[in-house]
Amino acid sequence: MSQPRDAGSHDFVCRLACMERSRARAILRRVACRLCRLCARNDSLAERVATMSRDDDILEVSDLRVWFPVRDGLLRRRVGHLRAVDDVSFTIKRGETLGLVGESGCGKTTTGRAILRLQSATAGAVRFEGVDILTIAKRDMRRLRARMQIVFQDPYSSLDPRMTVGASIAEGLQAHGLCKRSEFDSTIQHLLSVVGLTREMRRRHPHELSGGQRQRVVIARALATRPDLVICDEAVSALDVSVRAQILNLLQDLQEQFQLSYLFIAHDLAVVEHMADRVAVMYLGRVVELAETDELYVDPRHPYTRALLSAIPDPDPRKPLARALLQGEVPSPLNLPSGCRFRTRCPLAIDRCTHEEPALLPVRSGHYVACHVTGSNATSNSD
Repeated sequence: MSQPRDAGSHDFVCRLACMERSRARAILRRVACRLCRLCARNDSLAERVATMSRDDDILEVSDLRVWFPVRDGLLRRRVGHLRAVDDVSFTIKRGETLGLVGESGCGKTTTGRAILRLQSATAGAVRFEGVDILTIAKRDMRRLRARMQIVFQDPYSSLDPRMTVGASIAEGLQAHGLCKRSEFDSTIQHLLSVVGLTREMRRRHPHELSGGQRQRVVIARALATRPDLVICDEAVSALDVSVRAQILNLLQDLQEQFQLSYLFIAHDLAVVEHMADRVAVMYLGRVVELAETDELYVDPRHPYTRALLSAIPDPDPRKPLARALLQGEVPSPLNLPSGCRFRTRCPLAIDRCTHEEPALLPVRSGHYVACHVTGSNATSNSD
């Protein structure tokens, strides 16, 4: 009688083992299906990045708008918009520096922040290697942030005063999982040496550094994520002249070493001439002229660009001053003039400028101007 009982218990154990195996297979299948769905969601972005990485333009901004609603009254109803950035378009090639210049308040910084999605855009498209970063999910944007960094104007306010230099640089490495924790020290030391700082700096806090040293730390922190695009937002305007030259030379050396692309935002045209391959001039939220640096500084077409360039001091005392002084004040972006936005200060304004806003059109290859008088349709206007 004992033999059948052993056989029965053996059969029971076998059936139980089969049930457990089938249950385990089902769990594995469900996990595999979830992983497949997750991979399928990410495949589209990965395929687009891999496909577009061979293109010449690393960044393409098309008709970008950043409008801030203006509210008034007891119920805070919207009564208008402040057009900080209005239909801005340009491209940046790999390894190129595009200078973005203009008066304070023209929308330069807002444009840079909108490109990185630090500021919400109202309309338009910002394509980084073919991927419109204004429409992708936050999860996908987090993956792209490592490849797009920014250097702010004030290095002291962009560094956490409670964190050491080493901790500030390591933060990006840890957030994006770019290296093991055991490799943090060697990576930080390498980045500090790249920007011309000693390894002892990693234990210091921001208040223990000079302005130039803080800016070098900010640059090292930006390089930690191995970016392809760096937005320099007035990166040297708060520094002394001697330190400014050092930082500019450092940025150029890093560009050659790492094949970086820069969007160089500044109001100092002499600095932009030294750094940029092409220059875009902004006025009240719009690009009014875009050209190669050499051509723009030799043959500026827009009256506003001419006025900006005439304000650059010339070290030669024998050269006569030829300043193009602008009359009036900059209009408020809350109440823009009709037609051309520059017409209220333009010495060349005509009747057409009052009711028709000029489009940014090419006057020759690579040179674009938004002007009814000096632009591509200047001949027809003069007839």
